[in-house]
Amino acid sequence: MSMHAPLIIDIAGTLLTDVDRARLAHPLVGGIILFKRNWQDRSALVQLCADIKAVKPDLLISVDHEGGRVQRFRTDGFTHLPPMRAFGEMWMDDGGKGRKYREGSGAMRAMNAATAAGYVLGTELRACGVDFSFTPVLDLDYGESSVIGDRSFHRDPRVVATLARSLMQGLLQAGMGNCGKHFPGHGFVKADSHVDIPVDKRSLTAILDEDAAPYPWLSSVLTAVMPAHVIYPKVDKRPAGFSEKWLKDILRARLRYDGAIFSDDLSMEGARRIDGALISYTDAALTALNAGCDMVLLCNQSLGLGEHVDELLDGMDAALRDGRWVPDIDSESRRVSLLPDTEPQAWDDLMRQPAYLQALDLLP
Repeated sequence: MSMHAPLIIDIAGTLLTDVDRARLAHPLVGGIILFKRNWQDRSALVQLCADIKAVKPDLLISVDHEGGRVQRFRTDGFTHLPPMRAFGEMWMDDGGKGRKYREGSGAMRAMNAATAAGYVLGTELRACGVDFSFTPVLDLDYGESSVIGDRSFHRDPRVVATLARSLMQGLLQAGMGNCGKHFPGHGFVKADSHVDIPVDKRSLTAILDEDAAPYPWLSSVLTAVMPAHVIYPKVDKRPAGFSEKWLKDILRARLRYDGAIFSDDLSMEGARRIDGALISYTDAALTALNAGCDMVLLCNQSLGLGEHVDELLDGMDAALRDGRWVPDIDSESRRVSLLPDTEPQAWDDLMRQPAYLQALDLLP
């Protein structure tokens, strides 16, 4: 196995430049995350993914593709997937009154529809060469968070876990892993961690009983987890993604989770303020990796000259030389395990495939 490659970076455009190729070839880069700005049309995406794999075949090509308002590719044949709340609403709908009412029928329909959504999402991305999507959101819908909102399935953690499991089953049928986010829960806080540092003042017991409950319930099927850029001061003064207590003591030891852990985007405001001080991208990456993350994401820093990407690559090289970071063979095997191990279907074949057509019919 190659050396632990924990960095997930991005590129500015729809084509790889020589600078992009050099960055992706760096031995510490293990993947790329695509954004809407990298989308032109389907054939361009297929070419881009092929060019990325030509640099290094085991680079993990990932994207935030959940459905609803978080879906990077929406044109040229991509199915507009509903927000996850649509499945929660379906779960609650057991038909009208009288003869049409059947208790539990909504739940059954919702589970089938969520599996169908996972299958459509996974097969369409894989047909274009994308390996992995950061989905599903496991946060609870308290009706407070603007950044989570309709990205959440439901307020009840049991419903969230059941519908997420159904979605993951569809992804698995498509040959794709999954990523539960944002551990231990981002739904209770109002602030948006992209621009702020949300604080959740509840006790550990309250959080584990409610928001974090889906994680142990899904432990047999979760392939990756992304922690929240939220501070839970009753547990630790650091945000969850930078906290050994949250990642090693609670998620790994107490909840017995053994899959991959991604940091959320290191360029978010919630990511670079540790213990009250603004720190460098390299120090943020080191803090996350030493706290228990297997991989760290640096998003949207490739724009312009991309000096922050180079700063992170150089900084991680130096940290490796100085012994401030020690590569982890287990982390690398978790990263590699997220790469699909089946051949994807070509788009035109997928469009005629009965399982895919049936899945489209089941979507709300």
